[in-house]
Amino acid sequence: MKNGWTMGLLVSLSLTLPASAQVSLYIGIAPPPIVVESPPPPPPVVGMVWVSGSWVPQGHHYRWVAGRYERPPYPGAYWSHPHYDHYREGWRYDEGHWDHEDHGHEHWRAHDNGHGHD
Repeated sequence: MKNGWTMGLLVSLSLTLPASAQVSLYIGIAPPPIVVESPPPPPPVVGMVWVSGSWVPQGHHYRWVAGRYERPPYPGAYWSHPHYDHYREGWRYDEGHWDHEDHGHEHWRAHDNGHGHD
């Protein structure tokens, strides 16, 4: 029960952090397979970027968050998708975030399937 409360608190905190902050947390079970979504409709406004859906931890389970359009927060921003990496402690969830190419982050995250790389 305590783990569920802690996980809920961490996920809640992740939703209140600024877009530039990245949250990582460990989950004991592997994420489900990615849901194949229909191709996105045209953007509602020029300049918006499609952010693919992903599984988000919620307690001892995962919740699918459908894809959506978002406006990049600054020129040159790209979406680094959330992903999971497997470690001894369990599956580590790294939430998605906006990033800038000159920050030195691995650009592969913007093109992976949400589960990290093997």
